[in-house]
Amino acid sequence: MSAVTSPTELTTSATDAVLAVECVVIAIRLWRDATVNRRRVLLWCWIFGLLSFSSLLGAIVHGFTMENWIRQALWKPLYLSLGVLISLFVVGAVHDWRGQTVAGHLVPWAIGAGVAFYGLTEFASGAFIIFVAYEAAVMLSALTIYSFLAARRQLRGAWIIVLGIVLNLAAAGIQASRLSIQTPLPLDHNGLFHVVQMVALATLALGVRSGMDRSQLNREPV
Repeated sequence: MSAVTSPTELTTSATDAVLAVECVVIAIRLWRDATVNRRRVLLWCWIFGLLSFSSLLGAIVHGFTMENWIRQALWKPLYLSLGVLISLFVVGAVHDWRGQTVAGHLVPWAIGAGVAFYGLTEFASGAFIIFVAYEAAVMLSALTIYSFLAARRQLRGAWIIVLGIVLNLAAAGIQASRLSIQTPLPLDHNGLFHVVQMVALATLALGVRSGMDRSQLNREPV
């Protein structure tokens, strides 16, 4: 197995690797700084952890030449982790909206939905289009919830999370396009997606961190 020769595949791999590291750093910082409602923080740590894992696999798939069966095998856990983390994202939104008990009941359903999404990508063609539609539906649901919380001033940092979700949706739009830029480090739509997503994740993390104050998490303290 050797590195690919395509410049855009190399930059896509590199930006995926940076995303993986960023998610690990975010998860560690959130867990370290959590003083209340650690179950909420644990949920977000799982989200960022799964994204780190999928980004690491993406870096390997895009960055190295390999037998096709190996590439196909790596896509399987990648799509599975993406499916589960996206479902957990809306659980995180429900937690901030309705509290820990309701969100806790949704966790098994969210994991089941993620597994179902993975199964759909296995047995249906056009897995990427399925992923884009699935991500958009979940993110729009979370966007609605956090916009509601922000408008009613029920959660500190809600507007920051809204901005992070909007940036993530913009990143998904870029990934679904043919956009590219030619610089000393050329980026195709995948590389640009990763760059915008880096900003989106940092913004999301800031919003989640802002809501750690006990006065903002007064529904069901742990």
